Amino acid sequence: MNSIKGQRVFVSGSAKGIGRAIAAAFVSEGAQTIVHSRSESSAVATRDRLGAQHAVWGELSTAAGTAAVVAQLGVIGPVDVLVNNAGIFSSEDFFKLEDDVWLDYFQTNVMSMVRLCRALMPNMLERNHGAIINIASEAGVKPLPQMIHYSMTKSATISVSRGLAELTKGTAVRVNSLLPGPTWTAGVASYFDGLAKQEGRSVDEVLKGYFQEHEPTSLIQRFATVEEIADAALFLARNGAVNGSALRAEGGIIRAL
Repeated sequence: MNSIKGQRVFVSGSAKGIGRAIAAAFVSEGAQTIVHSRSESSAVATRDRLGAQHAVWGELSTAAGTAAVVAQLGVIGPVDVLVNNAGIFSSEDFFKLEDDVWLDYFQTNVMSMVRLCRALMPNMLERNHGAIINIASEAGVKPLPQMIHYSMTKSATISVSRGLAELTKGTAVRVNSLLPGPTWTAGVASYFDGLAKQEGRSVDEVLKGYFQEHEPTSLIQRFATVEEIADAALFLARNGAVNGSALRAEGGIIRAL
């Protein structure tokens, strides 16, 4: 197992939810943790709240915004562990979703990862040291009909991750994707508001039967906690033998070997 202590770790989209929990886990392990948000105030507040060492900010859905974030990282120093967590999700009617929304999802969920990997991975290969963890979803393997646009981006995340891992052959650099299942966050609470409206039911009604109706293959029949997902990210950062994998932390929803 590789030691996390002292490693420089950058977690994109770490002001809330799974990203914040992952950043907090790295802080607790003694990593030199860099948090990120779109705005300076949010990034700085997250840094101070978690006790992280650094904060960077910028809009990762654009090439210019990503370049600004990379420039800030360059001042801090080489990144040892990159966690691509920044992303958006929502419940939408496929037949009413316009092209610009699809493109926004691709820019935010896929191209933010692509640009950061393209910027930071060469230095990892040059130093023969580093790990990249791309946060995907069980929806990338089992697309959700109410989130086809989101599911598409997570399938792409898994594919890009495996392709990048092939570029690390024979080195000590690793690229893996992490597939959380339904995880309870403030963002998920907002998602269920939208799902309830779409189904014409109250939020309580939707939550009461959610796993039986929407995720019947779940073996744990509950939401994962953000801490459980963060533990999985730590494992991927530590274990030098795991490369090119799509680690499932989805409670057994994906019914496949």
